Amino acid sequence: MSIKFSEDLVPLTDLKVNPTRVVKHTTEVHRPVLLTNRGRGVAVVQSVGDYEKAEEERDFMRAVVAGLSDLEAGDEVSLDDARTRLGLK
Repeated sequence: MSIKFSEDLVPLTDLKVNPTRVVKHTTEVHRPVLLTNRGRGVAVVQSVGDYEKAEEERDFMRAVVAGLSDLEAGDEVSLDDARTRLGLK
């Protein structure tokens, strides 16, 4: 999800004039819009769906990293113990 600078940079004044266009753009292209003020980035607008998806992906990656760290530290349980703890037996 990279920004296309030719399409995804929006001055704050444009947002004030037509906020619906900016929101519609983020929803259609599934990329965030970088809001600028005097040529500098000041905020990012992203659709709620894309934001939630990105958060889920980050949470998943954090869990994977934590699991790999546990494995490296020797902190592991057997499959049977995991099933028991989760009530899957």
